[in-house]
Amino acid sequence: MIALSLAEIAEIVGGQSYDIPDPALRVTGPVVIDSRQVEAGSLFAAFTGENVDGHDYAERAVAAGAAAVLAARPVGVPAIVVDDVQTALGALARAVVEELGTEVVALTGSAGKTSTKDLIAQLLQRHAPTVWTPGSLNNEIGLPLTALRATEETRHLVLEMGARGIGHITYLTGLTPPRIGLVLNVGTAHIGEFGGREQIAQAKGELVEALPEGGVAVLNADDPLVRAMASRTKARVVLFGEAGEADVRAENVRLMPSGQPAFLLRTPSGCSDVTLRLYGEHHVSNALAAAAVAHELGMSVDEIALALSEAGTLSRWRMEVTERPDGVTVVNDAYNANPESMRAALRALVAMGTAAQANGGRTWAVLGQMAELGDESLAEHDAVGRLAVRLNVSKLVAVGGREASWLQLGAYNEGSWGEESVHVSDAQAAIDLLRRELRPGDVVLVKASRSVGLERIALALLENTAEGEVAGR
Repeated sequence: MIALSLAEIAEIVGGQSYDIPDPALRVTGPVVIDSRQVEAGSLFAAFTGENVDGHDYAERAVAAGAAAVLAARPVGVPAIVVDDVQTALGALARAVVEELGTEVVALTGSAGKTSTKDLIAQLLQRHAPTVWTPGSLNNEIGLPLTALRATEETRHLVLEMGARGIGHITYLTGLTPPRIGLVLNVGTAHIGEFGGREQIAQAKGELVEALPEGGVAVLNADDPLVRAMASRTKARVVLFGEAGEADVRAENVRLMPSGQPAFLLRTPSGCSDVTLRLYGEHHVSNALAAAAVAHELGMSVDEIALALSEAGTLSRWRMEVTERPDGVTVVNDAYNANPESMRAALRALVAMGTAAQANGGRTWAVLGQMAELGDESLAEHDAVGRLAVRLNVSKLVAVGGREASWLQLGAYNEGSWGEESVHVSDAQAAIDLLRRELRPGDVVLVKASRSVGLERIALALLENTAEGEVAGR
């Protein structure tokens, strides 16, 4: 963060100082909410959660080097006390971003946000100093924490924005007003909370409504609900996709034998070939979105194509591909799941397994629950199970309770009998099964919603495989 004095911070957030011997002392370290992440000169924001109260760690944070604590009550150490820590954190983030004049790029969508944000970050940091959302810290706490990492040198601030209801993105754009807003897609992630895709579109479109008249709305030409958002913004609209009228589009899209996509990138200023290091055709749309943003910020088509071809994954457990020394390939995509990303991952698995199957290898889909689908849950899990069969995935292992049984039932009803699909109760049962059955040449996809914790399976399969090669990173 830019170095602000404790007195300046107190004024910005409307707080009262307690036990601060020197109001002129400056915060020179990061703003953190975990006392274990405190560095010299940090500001520690004390949040009260369901199980942990950050105020209990205030003394530890100051002892570790924090200049002060942002708190909701006096804590016996230097503190700025406010009515609401979250509101204060947001006010501080907005003040810092306004002071810096940093170019803010915000993106949202039902699927692919984090992968696309990682691509944008890798493109823009070649162009100028860039700060971006780490992992999926895209909510009312994570977003201001990211914004507060910006310094005087930061030219681009890339912020992923999540939403679990109407008004959430409006709130986030109020903290860090963007000039460029990107909407990837409108799918079924969190449909149980929103109530329908139209409501999801309403929420995601709040991003383009927040853009200024001189801003740029980057919209997916291949998604009708996203494309319709053009009528909701004062900003200039740039379309990306495979549609012929897209300003930034992909032509001659194909999957390499490795499962990595290649295409011709066409922009208003020219075209260039791209071969991604990422796995799965769904990353083409993500790459086009990143290219559209980079093009708007002044990168040439050749610079963009080179950066895309060299970009990898920055966030863990998202199509993270590791080849074991014994020839088994493990694809850890267990960070999150929704129907769209499940279908994309299955298609990527099949593409990756084509060469393996020619040599006797098999494709394994180890799948768990897709959370927050509401009344659509049964139908969506059944459909994923059916798709695994239609794509000729060799083995389906459905892991967990009711939703996993629906996955397996869908596969069974599509014609997967015998040992082609199996339902196991938990991750350990899946690990035991895979350790018995895997053989050289097999490709294993592990995917479920984050709450299921199926990354445990992938990590167990990679134990003692330090010599394995991690691809796409």
